[in-house]
Amino acid sequence: MAGLPLPGEPAPQFRLTNQFGESVTSEGLAGHGFALVFFPFAFSRVCSMEMAALQAQAALFLSYDVRILAVSTDHRYALRAWADAQGLRFTLLSDFWPHGAAARTFNVFDEQTGHAGRSTFFITSAGTVASVVQSPPGEGRRMADYARSLEAMAPA
Repeated sequence: MAGLPLPGEPAPQFRLTNQFGESVTSEGLAGHGFALVFFPFAFSRVCSMEMAALQAQAALFLSYDVRILAVSTDHRYALRAWADAQGLRFTLLSDFWPHGAAARTFNVFDEQTGHAGRSTFFITSAGTVASVVQSPPGEGRRMADYARSLEAMAPA
């Protein structure tokens, strides 16, 4: 089994549906930096706290011209309800069917639990992985790690 895409490597390609039913592709994001935030489940305690923290820091991401794209294996309808309930204004992507295909492509799908692990890939406007932020099950990623990754993506 291949490992995670590493910094400097091309990011895997993906095609996912957002919470509004629109298709979002890696090709369509070319020329823009983004953070692909894989998370286990909408409506779960840790994921809710993480997404609330991301929403609170959305201006920081915007200041680096990096778009937040959060991905789970939840259906788009569940993601839409969760985004509305949580006040999330960034894009949520459904990796529902084929189940976990994008998470598998990024090698973060947990076959035992049927969901993605907590891994964030910062992708440059050129489509390469700039950095990866992860946390173990039951623990949210730290915003300080996100801030370092954003700084690393800043033009020299």
